[in-house]
Amino acid sequence: MMAERIQTRGRPAWQKAIDAFRSARYPLALTGAGISVESGIPDFRSSEGLWRIFPPEEYATLEVFRANPEKAWRLYRALGEILEGKQPNPAHHALADLERRGRLQAVITQNIDGLHQMAGNRRVIEVHGEHRHVHCLQCSWRRPVSADDYSAPEVPACRRCRSPLKPNVVLFGEWVRDLTEVERLLERCDALLVVGTSAAVIPVAWMPLRVLKRGGQVFEFNLEETELTEAAQFFFEGQAGEWLAAFAEAV
Repeated sequence: MMAERIQTRGRPAWQKAIDAFRSARYPLALTGAGISVESGIPDFRSSEGLWRIFPPEEYATLEVFRANPEKAWRLYRALGEILEGKQPNPAHHALADLERRGRLQAVITQNIDGLHQMAGNRRVIEVHGEHRHVHCLQCSWRRPVSADDYSAPEVPACRRCRSPLKPNVVLFGEWVRDLTEVERLLERCDALLVVGTSAAVIPVAWMPLRVLKRGGQVFEFNLEETELTEAAQFFFEGQAGEWLAAFAEAV
């Protein structure tokens, strides 16, 4: 059955969704690129996204980084310029507010921008890594990213072994991070807010399905329908910032 489409607050479907979330004992959020678009960060796959300029198979694989780190760093520097100065939007703040009030246990995010932490979320699992540090694939040394990393012409080198450093993000060819912790969270989850993601790429794709299989409820916040919409219980169509701010206040 298709999710109940919620387009207007105050209607029966809206109140039904609020009541359902209030009754949850272990709610989580799963977020993707769509939540940060309202902060001015284009979706990588959009018409304005980085993949149009830097095809991932050419710039964003582990194999490319090992063979030609100078080339890979063209993408990282472009990404750093996009992320610089970006701030959380109302959707991020709404999730932080839910956590502060004990209405959200954790955020699982595909994003690398750190905006959830900037908004105030304390328990954030970044399955695709983060862009706030650089690290060494050889000896695992890492440090915070610096302005010089984006402006210097050469690839930053590890202080210990002099190997090329890479941003602490997951490249194609690397497995996602913290899946064991994600599994533990999903085992208890009975309500999942899916925000700004189609949840179509493995392993993220199976996360909402795990919740549904256990009898939990999925609340989808997206601009348009996705493959998940048919399985979710509630679908909030439109800007995540507007919907989540109202949802958090009502809850």
